[in-house]
Amino acid sequence: MGTRLGDLVERFGGQLVGDPDLEVQGIAPLDGAGASHISFLSNSKLRALAAQSGAAALIVSPLDDATVATTYAGARIVTTNPYAYFARVAQYFVALEEVVPPPGIHPSAVVHETARIAPTAHIGPNVTIEEGAAIDAGVRIDAGCFVGREAEIGADTHLFANVTFHARCRIGKRGILHSGAVIGTDGFGFARENGVYIKIPQTGRVLLGDDVDVGANTTIDRGALDDTIIEDGVKLDNQIQIGHNCRIGANTAMAGCVGVAGSAKIGKNCTFGGAAMVLGHLEIADNVHISSGSMVSRSVLEPGQYTGFYPLAKNAEWEKSAAIVRNLSSLREKMRSLEKQIKQLTEPSEQK
Repeated sequence: MGTRLGDLVERFGGQLVGDPDLEVQGIAPLDGAGASHISFLSNSKLRALAAQSGAAALIVSPLDDATVATTYAGARIVTTNPYAYFARVAQYFVALEEVVPPPGIHPSAVVHETARIAPTAHIGPNVTIEEGAAIDAGVRIDAGCFVGREAEIGADTHLFANVTFHARCRIGKRGILHSGAVIGTDGFGFARENGVYIKIPQTGRVLLGDDVDVGANTTIDRGALDDTIIEDGVKLDNQIQIGHNCRIGANTAMAGCVGVAGSAKIGKNCTFGGAAMVLGHLEIADNVHISSGSMVSRSVLEPGQYTGFYPLAKNAEWEKSAAIVRNLSSLREKMRSLEKQIKQLTEPSEQK
């Protein structure tokens, strides 16, 4: 199913250079696009590739348009943020072909009589919804999901197959929880006495705001006493662990395999590269960006880019460097001793 370029501009803005009646049927990368596709240029280094693209139209920035216009013969949509424009156009094409399940409750679902299900919600096969849960308008809960007692699912939120959403947890509007996500598991809380661990009941909740995305097999622990809070617009990739009583600020994004230990407080508009780790009870300010694989072992109170890992090297070189690091303490003492000897040798001559 195609759409006119004029319709795209009317819907998403931008300046069209070309025929508004030209129809495109999908979006594709620069080197794979054909005469029925629209593509995008978000990296100026790929201008040469754009010139050779077979796409019917390109989404470009004003800066790139002047150059692209001299070598590319197709239509162009000029916008300040081509990558964001591409995202919206891609969503639009997906929506055109998406098969939306009808409202209603599948016969195999088990729904407690006290649960409140909006008439426009879709409850798929083998879903379990416990007592007192509230499912708002337009919610889609796919096969095999579990929604615990008194949990709340906000309007137009989508739970993909086999999501577990435990008791009393809450997610706002337009959320996405991918398969295998577990929201509201017990936090890792134990007291130790005479060599034995005593479990601390985890009685808080997980509260997720609007427009939150949670990736596949990501887990978010409920609070021990207070709640674990994920603010509006947070994006969590696959296989992330968020410990109990954490707070993640609005529009923060974390790549796969990030781990955040309990009671960490992370600000707004932060980013975390894959496999970054945050120790518990730390505070991270707004607009902090943590590189992949970094270990955050102290609070970060100023915005900026932070990196905390040793650069990759050949194993033999790394072992030599590690040996030097292990001996730094003794080397420091030797340096201090040498400094004292030099000072003793030079002081008499200076006095003369």
